[in-house]
Amino acid sequence: MTDCAAPAAPTRSAAFRYWLKLGFISFGGPAGQIAMMHQELVEKRRWISEHRYLHALNYCMLLPGPEAIQLATYIGWMLHGPLGGIMAGVLFFLPSLLILIGLSWAYLTYGTVPAVAGVLWGIKPAVVAIVLFAAWRIGSRALKNGVLWGFAAAAFVAIFFLDIGFPWIVAAAALAGAFGGRLKPALFKVGGGHGAAGKEYGPAVIDDHTPTPPHARFSWGRMLGTTAVFLAVWGAAMALLSGTLRDMGAFFTEAAFLTFGGAYAVLPYVYQGGVEHYGWLTGRQMIDGLALGETTPGPLIMVVAFVGYVGGATKQIFGPDALFAAGVAGAAVATFFTFLPSFLFILVGGPAVEATRGDLKFTAPLTGITAAVVGVIVNLAVFFAWHTFWPAATAAAPFGGDFDAAAAGIAAAAFVALWRFKADILHVIGACALLGFGVSFLG
Repeated sequence: MTDCAAPAAPTRSAAFRYWLKLGFISFGGPAGQIAMMHQELVEKRRWISEHRYLHALNYCMLLPGPEAIQLATYIGWMLHGPLGGIMAGVLFFLPSLLILIGLSWAYLTYGTVPAVAGVLWGIKPAVVAIVLFAAWRIGSRALKNGVLWGFAAAAFVAIFFLDIGFPWIVAAAALAGAFGGRLKPALFKVGGGHGAAGKEYGPAVIDDHTPTPPHARFSWGRMLGTTAVFLAVWGAAMALLSGTLRDMGAFFTEAAFLTFGGAYAVLPYVYQGGVEHYGWLTGRQMIDGLALGETTPGPLIMVVAFVGYVGGATKQIFGPDALFAAGVAGAAVATFFTFLPSFLFILVGGPAVEATRGDLKFTAPLTGITAAVVGVIVNLAVFFAWHTFWPAATAAAPFGGDFDAAAAGIAAAAFVALWRFKADILHVIGACALLGFGVSFLG
């Protein structure tokens, strides 16, 4: 039995409390976070209807960047205007940023302690399984026909065998998707199933036929004005930075525009830039950072905070006696420039989406990109597996050193737990960490 009257519109303070709570409990990756918001905001609180929720989600799924935080920003913006959207988005990732700063400090300070090293040894195989499972999960939704399977295979070959940069793969996939969408539009049609559409939970604050609020109505003046504000904020922030921090600002801005397919898709690009080009951290530290990112609430792309922290401390940007301050500055810069474009996409693009509900265009290029992303993620899983199973290997001797059969066994068991038994990611990581902790006392 559903209620016949819509609930009262939430106050800003009530919304603040909810978004802050979400920031501390948003485990489970984007799928879990989206499901969590649906249960709370659509089913329980009824702040937004099923149809409007899915409409916002479909738009966010087409954007570069973390779709869950963009969805929270969109709903906060619909409820309380631009400041409401900014509040929802910032509170979504702020707890994770603070937690990761603490974990990054502990990692650099105590990472060589046997017990800590043992925990990380146990988590690394779990990361291999998690990334491979992510490829399977995204591929099962995105690769709907043989053409899109071909996109994924071509992307894997391009990045793994030909060492082509991630941005070029994204551009090629977008171009091929646009061309394919004209020739065979049915093959590049965006699916709509992001939940149980059609379920009724009762009237909502923002219901199916609720008029678009004034702040969400499209106007060229508002769009240009909002864009100008964001460009000014970005420019002012860049002007305040220099050296390594300025490099981070530019790099993570670029990364923010290339995160089609979520965090797992952009990680190869972050690896290429952070490890190979700038030398902010090593490949093994990147794997450890992803392992830490999996254990914290918030979007997985928050691993950029770890990259920024380690990069700031490694480069000693404030001198050898201020490593913690350098790390905090690096983490803050990486996070700020990674998420700033997400707010731009919602506050500028949202009014156009509300004005053209059900009529989103230009989806074929993004469908091509999403398919290519699957191949890129498989490449990432292969890379992590190589470093985990052959820890002493090098590019000159790719299978040098001993094969870590125990790590491979843990990875296989973790994948089976995720795929076959639908185990929670945190439970898998926790079990692997405990196993590694126990092994540390045997060595």
